[in-house]
Amino acid sequence: MPSRREWLSTASNGFGLTALAALMADPAYAGPTAPPAPHLPVRARNVIFLFMPGGVSHMDSFDPKPKLTSISGQESGQGKRKWHGTPWTFKQYGQLGLPVSELFPHITRVVDDLCVVRSMKSEFPLHARANIFLHTGRNFGGHPSLGSWINYGLGSENRNLPGYVLLTSGDIPPGGLENFSNGFLPATHQAMAVRAEGNPIDNIAPADRLDRVQRAKLDVLAAADREYSASLGRPDAIETAIANYEMAYRMQSLAPDLLALDKEPASVKALYGLDSSDRNKASYGLQCLRARRLIEAGVRFVEITPPNLFGQNGTWDQHDQLKKGHETNAFVTDQAVTALIVDLKARGLFDETLILWAGEFGRTPDTGNGDGRDHHPEGFTLWMAGGGARRGLIYGATDDIGKHAVENVVTVHDLHATILRLLGLDPARLSYRFGGRDVTLPDVHGHVVQALLG
Repeated sequence: MPSRREWLSTASNGFGLTALAALMADPAYAGPTAPPAPHLPVRARNVIFLFMPGGVSHMDSFDPKPKLTSISGQESGQGKRKWHGTPWTFKQYGQLGLPVSELFPHITRVVDDLCVVRSMKSEFPLHARANIFLHTGRNFGGHPSLGSWINYGLGSENRNLPGYVLLTSGDIPPGGLENFSNGFLPATHQAMAVRAEGNPIDNIAPADRLDRVQRAKLDVLAAADREYSASLGRPDAIETAIANYEMAYRMQSLAPDLLALDKEPASVKALYGLDSSDRNKASYGLQCLRARRLIEAGVRFVEITPPNLFGQNGTWDQHDQLKKGHETNAFVTDQAVTALIVDLKARGLFDETLILWAGEFGRTPDTGNGDGRDHHPEGFTLWMAGGGARRGLIYGATDDIGKHAVENVVTVHDLHATILRLLGLDPARLSYRFGGRDVTLPDVHGHVVQALLG
């Protein structure tokens, strides 16, 4: 009789999705350990991470630098490089008086809901390392992402859906799937990818449509499972694989309706820009609307990546053609991002949903070619909204040309610790035994930035 491992490696998709689900109903199967309850008072129940890979220029978006504009064109003292002022104008909006670049006309509607951090600092100027660092707090693969840690700590609120979903509108950013990996956590905590175009989820439809065929296959696999368990016990890796198959089986009936938008009113689709003639804008709007539906259905952590429009290392990576690139990216994303906030507020979900808008680093205030900006981890901007983040706040600052974070510096580890705290998770207590020690997301670094809590 073949072992369970052999069955898992050779069974067809429909076989695994259907038969393994029934195994989970067997009283002998205990299932994965239930996640711990929140340690602290809860401000946010779930997270939507609007990842902007490539590095959005902070001095061209939410951190204006008049002095930089005044010295634009002068040599910066770094070889033949010159200071490069912003090509866009800024105006102040809302009670907060937040300066916003003309790049983002839609977000000006909700600026008083934003918690803007202008003093972010990363440690790596390379896309792959900076992306993995932003997601995992480490600069190398093999560690769990932020979404995986949160899913491990809280689990999904809907047993028929995964706790961590990645909505892709294009290529996977540099760093690859390690950005969204479960690392050493059980595989049930990895991200499930959903594409904007084509078949959203691979291998979700069963191969067999006849119940009697599924029943016969199930009986054979159940017998193999019992023999394997009796001889070798209950290896965790096999049990985790079974849990993933079982989740996929339950998703067969729920995921298609959840991801389809035929029941959404035309007004909501228009709000997100799904009626746009621009394919990329409509694609990103689709994923933002799906994010709202997933959160509404109980998914704990959703991440959205935009389409990579320029074939570089992330769509915001404008080493040249800064004006064209940033204007295109802002056009594609701004309306849908704003719509997400407006829609969540209208449905009473905003206060319990933390939205994070961030790239892996910023851009340099000087240029080597007069038409672009380079990688800059020494100071950049991100914002949060909803989910207990303090509304109407500008926190921290870079210097007067945007080169260094100089006031209330926030590290990636600080950001992670603060997000965990908003979810009611103690960053020091949410741990997993690995490599002979109890590992946490911030590790020995980072602290909760109390000023960012509402």
